[in-house]
Amino acid sequence: MTLQLAHLWVLLALPLPLLARRYLPRAEQPGAGALRVPFYAALMQGREGSRSRRRPPLLLAALAWLLLVLAAARPQWVGEPIPLPMEGRDLMLAVDISGSMTEEDMFIGGRVVDRLTAVKAVAGDFIERREGDRVGLILFGQQAYLQTPLTFDRLTARTLLFESAVGLAGRETAIGDAIALAVKRLDDAETDERVLVLLTDGANTAGNIAPMRAAEIAADAGIRIHTIGIGGDPRSAFGLTLGRNPLDEGTLQAIARTSGGRYFRARDVAELQAIYGMLDELEPVESDKRTFRPVDELFAWPLAAALLLSAAAALRQSGAGELLIERVQVLTGIGTGGPGGPGGGMRA
Repeated sequence: MTLQLAHLWVLLALPLPLLARRYLPRAEQPGAGALRVPFYAALMQGREGSRSRRRPPLLLAALAWLLLVLAAARPQWVGEPIPLPMEGRDLMLAVDISGSMTEEDMFIGGRVVDRLTAVKAVAGDFIERREGDRVGLILFGQQAYLQTPLTFDRLTARTLLFESAVGLAGRETAIGDAIALAVKRLDDAETDERVLVLLTDGANTAGNIAPMRAAEIAADAGIRIHTIGIGGDPRSAFGLTLGRNPLDEGTLQAIARTSGGRYFRARDVAELQAIYGMLDELEPVESDKRTFRPVDELFAWPLAAALLLSAAAALRQSGAGELLIERVQVLTGIGTGGPGGPGGGMRA
């Protein structure tokens, strides 16, 4: 912490009393009275002595003026810099938690895991890197739900992503509803950089709005949509493909193209990590950091001290201070020999 004066130029007023005393004309003294008394000399001698006792010391007045000027200069305690949230992007993640996300075709550390577990690991790291961005989370299956509104609290968004489970939003996939919900939440944002990252392993099988219609609405609102199709290719044996790939890549590509985003295909965890790395490059985090230094105003202390010194000088000038001291001495018996006058004590 450092001590500084907000208005350092105010200190130039310090010599004003000296300049005023030197260059301004003195006030005229009132004329002497016409009444003459025999004991005039003794009376004036006592008056001058009393006046000299009541005149405030020059040091008292100088201290009061110094403190007033110091208060006007606004002394401040300035704290250490505190980083402020940077004005980055509003980034919404829409993650598919439909029934097909339980398919175990991903590998992490040599261990087979389901698709949602892989998404949690990679997307969680992606959220952690988005310093300065407001991050939100939408989970969708048959219905779309806002799990985390746009927030700078990346830890909370990441935690709620880890707590998601397949089937919480139904077994089917409502891609259009997830986009529409993201548009509704992002449309109220003040920043111009609004991005939706949508991840799914299937096709639109539920919902009240078609994915392409939702993408057009997002494009009109200036929201970019990056789509990620996750899931391994269908297994093959003896030249035959076993099963089918439910991923609707054509629709995901059209959604990204319509909104000005890009489509990515993730067949394994390595590709998924590379995709989120490319998203960091496409939507870079703001690099300019801003800080805030807390300020504690201290002008009240010298101002209060100056007022007290001025009050003390005024009491001394008027003689009220001496009168007060005499009254206290009479009441307490200090300097008078105790209650009852000189000699103190009570007579029998």
